[in-house]
Amino acid sequence: MIVEMRTYKLRSGLRERFLDIFLSKSMPEHRRIGMPIAGPYRSLDDPDVFFFMRGFPDRASREPLKAMFYEGKLWKEELEQLLMPMIEKYEVVLVDDAAHPLGRVITNEYP
Repeated sequence: MIVEMRTYKLRSGLRERFLDIFLSKSMPEHRRIGMPIAGPYRSLDDPDVFFFMRGFPDRASREPLKAMFYEGKLWKEELEQLLMPMIEKYEVVLVDDAAHPLGRVITNEYP
C-alpha cells in the first residue's frame, strides 16, 4: 500500500466546517472509489490544522484513483467550490506502507 500523509492549514476558524463536509461527503466518496482514509486528526497545537492519511493499493493506482475523485461529479459540482476557498495551504508526503501495519488499519484489516 502507498499512503499520502496530508496536512491541511485552513483559513482561521474554518476547521470544523471543513471537517463536517469532509467527513459527510468527501470520505464516503473516497472509500467508494477505493481510497481508504485514516483520520482526520485535529492538531492540538493549531486550531486551523488537521491531518489525514489516504491509501492506495500501489503507486500505479494512485493517479487513476485520484482522477476518479477530482474529475468526478461530486468534486467538480459541489466540493471544489466549498472546500478549496477554506484551504490556506496543504502538504502531501507520499510513503511506502508495504511493511507497516498502517495499511491494515486504514483498510480495516486489523483484528
